[in-house]
Amino acid sequence: MQYNPEPAQYDAIIQSITDYVFDYEVTTPKAWKRARIALLDSLGCAIESVPACASFIGPVTRGASAPSGFPLPGTPYVLDLLKACFDFGSLIRYLDHSDAFPGAEWGHPSDNIGAILPVADWLSREGSDVTMRDVLEAIIKTYEVQGCFQLKNAFNKVGIDHVILVKVASAAVTSKLMGLSRAETNAAISQAFADGQPLRIYRQSPNTSPRKGWAAGDACMRAVHLVLMTRSGQPGFPTVLTDPKWGFYHSSFGGNPFVLPVPFGTMVVENFFTKLVAAEGHGISGIEAALTLSKQLYGRLDTVRSIRIRTTEAAMTIIDKTGTLHNAADRDHCMRYMVAVALLKGDWPCAEDYADDSPWVRDPRVDALRGKMTMEEDGQMTRDYHDPKMGKGAAALLVTMVDGTVLDEVLVERPVGHPWREDTAARTKDKFVELTNWVFHDPSGFWEECMREEMANMKVKDWMESVVGQQKAKVQSEMELESEMVNSRVMYRL
Repeated sequence: MQYNPEPAQYDAIIQSITDYVFDYEVTTPKAWKRARIALLDSLGCAIESVPACASFIGPVTRGASAPSGFPLPGTPYVLDLLKACFDFGSLIRYLDHSDAFPGAEWGHPSDNIGAILPVADWLSREGSDVTMRDVLEAIIKTYEVQGCFQLKNAFNKVGIDHVILVKVASAAVTSKLMGLSRAETNAAISQAFADGQPLRIYRQSPNTSPRKGWAAGDACMRAVHLVLMTRSGQPGFPTVLTDPKWGFYHSSFGGNPFVLPVPFGTMVVENFFTKLVAAEGHGISGIEAALTLSKQLYGRLDTVRSIRIRTTEAAMTIIDKTGTLHNAADRDHCMRYMVAVALLKGDWPCAEDYADDSPWVRDPRVDALRGKMTMEEDGQMTRDYHDPKMGKGAAALLVTMVDGTVLDEVLVERPVGHPWREDTAARTKDKFVELTNWVFHDPSGFWEECMREEMANMKVKDWMESVVGQQKAKVQSEMELESEMVNSRVMYRL
């Protein structure tokens, strides 16, 4: 059944998202370059996560393959659109190695790529002339929509998870990709706001669970399904935000309207934080400080009396944990665990270090060090964290020895992966090569090819075929894939 367009005018913020998606012209070379990096980094994170997600990726009906389906990277699976969005979005995010952007709400703009790439590939295989330039533009715009909302709107304060913004941003750009009108795009965005939003409970102790890894995939799938429903003729809700009784502001946001402090542009894609470490982002400064201290403390960690960690309010909210850590999802969201492992290991934590069978989980020295740590918010660090002009995500470690000696405090303000650090781009390529080397024939060459401007002119299906063509023969067999999943070095037993 078809419905006529709604006569009422949509809420202003919904219209501003639609206007940005349809009208804004991306002109800065930096934005296009960073979008390429975002795409490749997300692809690397997805391939890294394949073994960890073995139990739920792939077709619902075993052995099924979808016509015009999406070839899920790092696997032999060819999936229908909605399962592809769920699986690819989950793979990008699952091991907490994908990019991030700060604000009143911390989030991960690359989550949206889990919707963008499968939709664009599906359209391309169905005969559309969609190109990788369209994909890159969609990436830039989802990053901007999500990130600008994150700056001043704390969904965590009302218990809602930040993947609501993935749903909203992905609905907006995939509406345009699918050829929906402005009115239909407004309707699709309103559907995303009207959808039941996930609680943040799966990110917070004592309920931290693996769902934090697949929540983004779920949001990608929901966004695309809602766009498909809108395309079929389903109407939207013009006052979904502002209705005085039933709207989102009143029912779900404490009666407060959204605040967008800057106009939509390309700020977010140009300034997102690259996760070069498999760790919750607010802990990376603390880990880097711990690595500096590990050199001074080598061979005498047992003589440490206390470790004080100064950090931001966001870190206190998300990764300030004591007591028993129940699973890998708990450990990679615990500042004390990450710092303890870094001190003992003298190196960056990796995905295996959080797994239930990791030797660090059974090492009594980890809990002994955790017990000596205290965490406290530093108000200036919090203010600088929320100030885009400062661009800081600081943490500082102060160690006191049993003899009363106090070591110099180690402060890290812009940790490894920060967009302002000169080594970030090169190290992101190194990360990509490391994460995909077990699957790709020539990951370094593939990276270089994709960083060339000509890549933007490729049809999406051709680019996806180049991804498949990079894959070693062992991932083309489902049975061999399952064997790889069992034996992989990145297995999470959650």
